[in-house]
Amino acid sequence: MPLLGSEKVVLRILDSTSATKTFEELGFWGKTLEVLNVNLSKNHGMFLVTGPTGSGKSTTLYTALQRLNEEGVNIITLEDPVEYYLEGVNQSQVNPEAGLTFATGLRSILRQDPDIIMVGEIRDTETADLAIHASLTGHIVLSTLHTNDAFGAIPRFIDMHVEPFLLTSTINVIVAQRLVRRICKYCVHDVPEPSEVVQRVRESLALMPPAARAELPAEPWVFKRGEGCARCNYTGYRGRMVIAEALANTPELQQVIIAGANPADVKREFERQGMTAMAQDGLLKVLKGLTTLEEVLSATNS
Repeated sequence: MPLLGSEKVVLRILDSTSATKTFEELGFWGKTLEVLNVNLSKNHGMFLVTGPTGSGKSTTLYTALQRLNEEGVNIITLEDPVEYYLEGVNQSQVNPEAGLTFATGLRSILRQDPDIIMVGEIRDTETADLAIHASLTGHIVLSTLHTNDAFGAIPRFIDMHVEPFLLTSTINVIVAQRLVRRICKYCVHDVPEPSEVVQRVRESLALMPPAARAELPAEPWVFKRGEGCARCNYTGYRGRMVIAEALANTPELQQVIIAGANPADVKREFERQGMTAMAQDGLLKVLKGLTTLEEVLSATNS
């Protein structure tokens, strides 16, 4: 990017081994992991991952593709750019200068007799319409969408003029995620937290579904932090993991979508499903000594 008298460069360094991890290694667990596995085994429909830039959406999609990658299954991807090479997967990269956009590329993909399609991002109405109709015609479609949480994906589609009745027939699951840093296991130690902070955590976790509360460690809770050592470059953190929430398509959710997909109604259906919200998932990981409270609060802004 040219600046006044200089240039600015951002370099993204990708570890080719990180695309072959499992959902568990990425940080998915509990009911969220269960919903992911169930919906990934379906033979058609949309598997959506949402979140801001840099939240690990592509890595989650690559992990899903690795699960689905079997002999005799025709998988075609359209990416911007291709970040990891997956053996046995037909990977294509968009090139707007040559006229290959997500929309035009998706049209070409549909003539290639695919079983599974991965579209790097749904950015516009045309791409959304093509992805919806691809999933309606018996394809598995994996893609990403820029929304802050799982509840915002449905109104986003409606804003792109996708008919609500089409969403009820195509979306299988919507996953929202953020990345938090893992505490370095070589210099981890216990730290005290102020009573008002502990009370705030207690109040947030009290809203969790009963099944998730069963995962809570017994009080008094122990909070952990990395002291900083040579292995973590004296940061106290080493590696990253996701904190996530998932919204499955159910008959009740379909009724909410048909009625206009009011965000409050979508959230109530999320709670009825017994799902753990992203911030609560992060707090659980704090209490299990995997990350810090500061990381979760920074990622969720709450």
